[in-house]
Amino acid sequence: MKAGPAGLPILYVIPGTGFDVVVDVEHLLSWGVGPDQVHAAAMSNLGTWSTGASWSDESDGGRRVLWSEWGEGLDATRILLTEVRRQLASDLAPARRILVGLPERNLLIAVGLADGDDEFAAMFADYIADRAHAADEPIDHRVFELLDGELVETEAMPRA
Repeated sequence: MKAGPAGLPILYVIPGTGFDVVVDVEHLLSWGVGPDQVHAAAMSNLGTWSTGASWSDESDGGRRVLWSEWGEGLDATRILLTEVRRQLASDLAPARRILVGLPERNLLIAVGLADGDDEFAAMFADYIADRAHAADEPIDHRVFELLDGELVETEAMPRA
């Protein structure tokens, strides 16, 4: 298993009809490939998919929210792509902070916050935690922040 941004574990999955197959060491041995080859192929496939997948976008004053929720199981994994993190930073600029949530496999959500928007930051953290708790395929209940193109775990969010 490989670690992604902010130490999030990466699990390689081959989608099937009605089920998914988790790639393990036995697969690698039988295929005669190494983990780096599997990672490169997975990132290439994800990049191809991500390029064609649009974002939903909502703005309200100085706040802007972008999310990917296609329902194909790849949305949260988009955060692994450097170009996606770069795009989020660019699209949400000039926000004071860019918060990211990965509550479940089918959702990546990012918000650009203006100065003094701590109340919304707390609501966002609660939403991410609630969505992760209710998810059939949860990823993470934490809120992350994009800093210089890197995903980092935020400190505890202020509560309203």
